[in-house]
Amino acid sequence: MRKKNTRELENILEGAHTKDFAIFYENNRESMMTEQESFPVYMKNIFREKKMTQQMVFLKADIPERYGYKILSGEKHTKQRDTILRICYAAELTLEETQEALKKYEMPQLYAKMPRDALLMIIFNERPGSIIDVNELLKRNGLEPLRTSGFSE
Repeated sequence: MRKKNTRELENILEGAHTKDFAIFYENNRESMMTEQESFPVYMKNIFREKKMTQQMVFLKADIPERYGYKILSGEKHTKQRDTILRICYAAELTLEETQEALKKYEMPQLYAKMPRDALLMIIFNERPGSIIDVNELLKRNGLEPLRTSGFSE
């Protein structure tokens, strides 16, 4: 049986009742996200593969350590996509890995038709330097720098 996408599952759920959940779950189990597919697990696996500590990543991302730990543990949820992008860049994720991380965090993926996102896609491919260098590049092109913890730089 093929995996259903989110839209297909949502369409099925529109007419469902709570008594139908067990049947829905059984019929769609292979399409459901498991704990192993969650953002915290995904990121921790990448850190392990790249032999990076969370502390190293938060320092490179210029994110307060306690805040970073809370985001990666799932204790806190940020609405700032830039915070997730900072973590991904600091952890040296590829563009593809970053898109997957954003998806798992339920954030919009980088979109090539948006100028800032397009430059960020190039940045993730090219890796021009530190977060400071990234922000300088964004500013030089008349685009907003990556914010941290909800504050503008």
